[in-house]
Amino acid sequence: MQDNSVFMPATRTAGLQRLRNFQSNMGLAYAKRRNQDRGPGNHSAVSQLSPYIRRRLVTETEVIAAALAAHGPENAEKFVQEVLWRGYFKGWLERRPQVWANYVTGLNRDLDTLKSDAALQSKIIAAEAGETGIDCFDAWAKELTSTGYLHNHARMWFASIWIFTLGLPWRLGSDFFFRHLLDGDPASNTCSWRWVAGLHTRGKPYEARAWNISRFTGGRFSPREEEFASDIIGLMDEEPEGLPEVQPLRSVIAPQPNVPTAVILTEEDCSITTSDLALLDTRAVARLHASHLRSPRAVYAGVIDFETEALADTAARAGLETETLTAIEPINLANWAEAAGARQIAMPYVPVGPLADWMAQAQPILEERGITVTEWRRDWDALIWPHATAGFFKVKKQMPEILSAAGLT
Repeated sequence: MQDNSVFMPATRTAGLQRLRNFQSNMGLAYAKRRNQDRGPGNHSAVSQLSPYIRRRLVTETEVIAAALAAHGPENAEKFVQEVLWRGYFKGWLERRPQVWANYVTGLNRDLDTLKSDAALQSKIIAAEAGETGIDCFDAWAKELTSTGYLHNHARMWFASIWIFTLGLPWRLGSDFFFRHLLDGDPASNTCSWRWVAGLHTRGKPYEARAWNISRFTGGRFSPREEEFASDIIGLMDEEPEGLPEVQPLRSVIAPQPNVPTAVILTEEDCSITTSDLALLDTRAVARLHASHLRSPRAVYAGVIDFETEALADTAARAGLETETLTAIEPINLANWAEAAGARQIAMPYVPVGPLADWMAQAQPILEERGITVTEWRRDWDALIWPHATAGFFKVKKQMPEILSAAGLT
């Protein structure tokens, strides 16, 4: 039974209320308790703001400002760092887009293998259904598929068990998460699974340990050490040549005033406002639904419902009358924009991921029609992404400067 009601409605109002409710816990209490996974309905140690922040129904700067206002920079440091992690992962993948391309190619290869390998099919079905016999893992699988959420610590344990104890392809696990997580983000999800596998920080995989699980689940689970793989090594043989070189950030064409414009709303950035649109000659607006692009396999209905409501809320707050488009055939986007008489499409920046791949397919068709794709790239991203070239430490070191430049300190 699906039950994602804890995160509904998918509106800015609901996100801001969740922010206010958790603000008093963003300081030392968060630093002390954030790793505790108390199970479904009991995740009070963390904000659970991630589905809203992922779509910028609530922005990173708003969340950080609330933490600093209530607790000051020293006591709120750990909470602020966790918000920065999301920006870091996005920037890291922007600087290494080939990592995403390789993930997609590898996932398609794994899915082809899955079709023909009956033994692997059986193992994947059991893992996704929570029927492996490993109590904690099975509980997390069921929580994920019924709620669209898992505590971050549980995500790491789960991924480690999936890869090293069950011996399952990491990309199929990443895909399982991406299809079900309400806060599923191409960068955070992919990089986190790579990190657990020892690919992101090469040769340093994350090891699930029984004592750690018992401690931070408050004894809900008491696994035995022998249930899990030990002395694990990373999957570096999957990428023997290491990481690709860091690339320059993709150039962006900003929307131009007084040009006939078709505006696209996507779940990548639901913070679009009337001020973004003020100077545009807007001829048409559409909500572009793209959750199904997350995977060739079926995406959890709760994810699709959350996206649908978030886009409707964005349009309503901006006072926009919108049409509905679905990211299926890229030519349909060109036909819609051309029919509206548009010479440019204006949309929030689309970071590396499935929607960016789809837009790349649409790009030559739009160019043939004389339609330019323009984007708003938010200042917050511009502050973090230049530093996201290696490990998180480089971003962490720049945190005072980033917060100052964002007007937060």
